[in-house]
Amino acid sequence: MKINKRKFNKVTIVFFIVVALIILLILNQNYKTNNKKIIEINKTQINLQNQSYDEFYDARKYMVDNHMKARDIYDEKVLAVMEKVPRHKFVPENLVANAYDDRPLPIGYGQTISQPYIIALMTQELTIGKNDKVLEIGTGSGYQAAVLAELVKEVYTIEIIEPLVKAAEEKLKREGYKNVQVKNADGYFGWPEKAPFDAIIVTAAVNHIPPPLIEQLKDGGRLIIPLGSTREFQTLTLVTKKDNDLETRFITGVVFVPLTGEAQKRG
Repeated sequence: MKINKRKFNKVTIVFFIVVALIILLILNQNYKTNNKKIIEINKTQINLQNQSYDEFYDARKYMVDNHMKARDIYDEKVLAVMEKVPRHKFVPENLVANAYDDRPLPIGYGQTISQPYIIALMTQELTIGKNDKVLEIGTGSGYQAAVLAELVKEVYTIEIIEPLVKAAEEKLKREGYKNVQVKNADGYFGWPEKAPFDAIIVTAAVNHIPPPLIEQLKDGGRLIIPLGSTREFQTLTLVTKKDNDLETRFITGVVFVPLTGEAQKRG
């Protein structure tokens, strides 16, 4: 039988071309499958990396929606800040899971980080503006200072317990707050070198308003303070200074740890 070599060569070439195409298709399909798996793995890794952030964001959102908006916190700026500032970065590591519970938490040395609702309420009642200078008495964890720093130009905060001062400074620096100054001193006497202040917030209980704080308040300035028994309950009180007179408004009952130092001596 005589074979046409030319025809045979053409068939062979076509055969190999077809085989090559099939191999290329198989390789391409495998590449797509493997690439898809890699993309899915990368997405999973990204999700895992962001999981804690997403969980904390959801927790903050829940806190704001259910413990603030559902009550009497209506200032949109305050609500936005409470949803933004990471409270879990200001509590002890063993209490991170409870960071967005609407309750005070211990931070050591007999002190607490205040209930989120109360922080929002006190901040709202001060009616602060973006160009204001605010004094805080009782830095504690630094969380209230961080909330204020989001809303005003300058925050000066005083803490009598030195280890808390150092811890708060580190946390505020780590979170990028450059408009906050922390001082280790007795808050009863305020911060005269930085006075006058547009607003003063006292985050510890006293049975009288420290006179130096009134002196360091601008005319038209506001001071909010837990006023009353330092052993039981206090009344959250808003004081407005007008022509050297004081207008007071009682807001709600509260329980704060006492202001230590000179306040206790005079109490």
